[in-house]
Amino acid sequence: MAEGVINGSAKIGNTEMYYVAFGKGKRNLVVLPGLSDGLATVKGKAAFIKGDYKKYYEDFKVYMFSRKNEMPEGYSIRDMAEDQVTVMKSLGIEKASVLGVSQGGMIAQYIAIDHPEVVDKLILAVTAPYANKVVTDAVSGWIEMAKNEDQVTLMVDTAEKMYSDSYMKKHGKMFPLIARFTKPKTYDRFLRNAYAILDFDARSELSKIKCPTYIISGSDDKTVGNDAVHEFSEGITDTETYIYEGLGHGTFTEAKDFYDRILEYLKS
Repeated sequence: MAEGVINGSAKIGNTEMYYVAFGKGKRNLVVLPGLSDGLATVKGKAAFIKGDYKKYYEDFKVYMFSRKNEMPEGYSIRDMAEDQVTVMKSLGIEKASVLGVSQGGMIAQYIAIDHPEVVDKLILAVTAPYANKVVTDAVSGWIEMAKNEDQVTLMVDTAEKMYSDSYMKKHGKMFPLIARFTKPKTYDRFLRNAYAILDFDARSELSKIKCPTYIISGSDDKTVGNDAVHEFSEGITDTETYIYEGLGHGTFTEAKDFYDRILEYLKS
C-alpha cells in the first residue's frame, strides 16, 4: 500500500479495536483521539487522516486508534489505557511516543503512569488531569443531548465549545448540515466514553509520569478550561508547554503549525 497505509483492526477480548496506520519510519507514534470517537471510529478513514501527518512519514510509523468496539458498563479511562497497551503490544508496538488529544490525552496519562516502559515521549493536547468544572459542565450537557438523540444540538454545542469566534463565523453554518448526515444508530458508545470522562482524576499520580512531556493548549478552552497547563507542569517533572493565544479546544484544526510543532518536539 502507498506509504504503508493500513485500515486495520486488532482483537481485544471478545471484541475489536479499529486503527489506521501510515508512514515508514522506524519510530512509532500512537495517536489517541477525543470524545468524538464515541460517535464515529477511525474505521476505513486512513486516507482522510493521513494528510495531517505527511511530514512524519520518513521518521515515524503513525498509528491512530479508536476505543474498542464493545465497551462494558462502567468502562473507565484507566480501563481504556490498559486495553490500549494490550493492543499496542499485540501489534508489536513495544515503545512509542504517544499523542493524546482531549479524552485521548486522559487515556495517554494513564498509559504513561501505569506502563512507563512503553512511552518514549508524551504529548498532551487540549486535555486535563481531571474532570474539572468546565469539563463536567460541557460533558454533562452533551450526555443529555445524546440521551435525547439531538444530533444537531450536540454537534453545534460541541463546535461552539471547540472553536474560536472567528472560526465559527466562517464555518458555523455547516455544523447543523453535517449533523444530519452523521447521526449514529445508537449513542451507547458515546455515552460510555462520556461517563468515563466524568469519573476521571489522575492528579495524585501525575508525578509517576517520568518521560518527556509536551503540553499544548489554547488560551480560551471552553471544553477543558485553562488551568491544565499549570496543573500538568506542577505534577510532571519533565515538561515543555505551548499555549495558542486566542484559540481554544480546536487548536488541532485551527492552528496551522499544530502538527509541525509536535513533529519538531518529537525529533528534538
